[in-house]
Amino acid sequence: MQASSLAQAAPSATPKLPFYRLLYVQVLAAIVAGALIGHFFPDFGASLKPLGDGFIALVKMIIAPVIFVTVATGIAGVKDMSAVGSVAVKAFAYFLVFSTLALIVGLIIANVVQPGAGLNIDPATLDAESVASYAETAEDQSLVGFMLGIIPKTLFSAVTSGSILQVLLVAILSGIAISATRPQSDLVFDVLASFSEVIFKLVHMLMKLAPIGAFGAIAFTIGEFGIGSLANLAMLVGTFYLTSLLFVLVVLGVVARLSGFSILALIRYLKEELLLVLGTSSSEAALPSLMEKMEIAGARKTVVGLVVPTGYSFNLDGTNIYMTLAALFIAQAVGVELSLWEQFTLVLVAMISSKGAAGVTGSGFVILAATLSVVPTVPVAGMALILGIDRFMSECRALTNFVGNAVATIVVAKWEKALDKDRLAAAMAGNPMPLPEEDIERHERTGPYSESQAAAGENL
Repeated sequence: MQASSLAQAAPSATPKLPFYRLLYVQVLAAIVAGALIGHFFPDFGASLKPLGDGFIALVKMIIAPVIFVTVATGIAGVKDMSAVGSVAVKAFAYFLVFSTLALIVGLIIANVVQPGAGLNIDPATLDAESVASYAETAEDQSLVGFMLGIIPKTLFSAVTSGSILQVLLVAILSGIAISATRPQSDLVFDVLASFSEVIFKLVHMLMKLAPIGAFGAIAFTIGEFGIGSLANLAMLVGTFYLTSLLFVLVVLGVVARLSGFSILALIRYLKEELLLVLGTSSSEAALPSLMEKMEIAGARKTVVGLVVPTGYSFNLDGTNIYMTLAALFIAQAVGVELSLWEQFTLVLVAMISSKGAAGVTGSGFVILAATLSVVPTVPVAGMALILGIDRFMSECRALTNFVGNAVATIVVAKWEKALDKDRLAAAMAGNPMPLPEEDIERHERTGPYSESQAAAGENL
């Protein structure tokens, strides 16, 4: 189809879906239903865990190809390779500043609120065996090991390893190689561009299963741990949720306002993905959709391809808030008073140990174990205090991480002058614009937009 005919396919030509066919409505209904099943029929709810695990596994199956085709074709289409380096430098500068800020916010709130004060728990009475596996995993975490882990064993094993950073490395190198060998490599470029259409069609097919995955995941969480398990540690849970909310609305809200958009409008724009993250406790479940929606909101493909995947390992605001808040909660609960220097050391260690936790359920708990192991005055066994409620805090970590990466993508795109402000404004208003003719022609060559997405950007 010619670009002009695509541009003429106005969004109004598509009939509006009834509310019960909207994905976010279906996911919300599934979360409510799952919570009720888990509460009133806990054994049955706990048995539904495979539904959530299966859906997450399906999405993770498609993440590597999504990242590879998006990044490789995006970079291959860039004439000036220095632009890629510029995006990377600005993205990592953003990640460093706001990840550190999240750690400091968690530290300040923990000192002010002191959620663990007064519990007076004897460390000798804690069940160290319950967190032994997390501590053992944490022992394998090191900066050198992390850096070497980015390099895959073979060119193709990156796609099968499940490591986002390995896929990203191979995709960047492939994109640069394709760009450097064009026009001889035009055939490879065209094959990848066509393959991207297939991959994103598959993403849309899998997203139709999101309500089932959210239903099973939330039913398991409530059925296995019970709402009552929140009562004993309600102070910590409440403090963490409130701190994360304030970080998103105030800190990220100010950043968004300075960048020309509203954080609340962004949350509304991403409501389907946020509900999916809430239901599955994993921000990875919505990674493909986030990449697609950021392009529709006006961010250039190259920026989206670099910022979003790297942000899933290096820009974990929710995880960072959780780490300092939980570490000080444990110290307060067992009566250990940390000096200012020890708290500063905690932040420095957390800045390193938090890298590589790519939004998977439970990763925050492992990274917390790695952090505590370097601060001997706080017993790692103290993690047993929060083991039962970690699953409930996992949702908040994932939601905060997800919003933080969406904001980072738009901000870096603006810094790079790679943001279409008109399309951003339209997306934030809930009316995604049709792609201009030149963008449609470009995306016909490079993906990932299909004809229907180019026309309206809907049903994502």
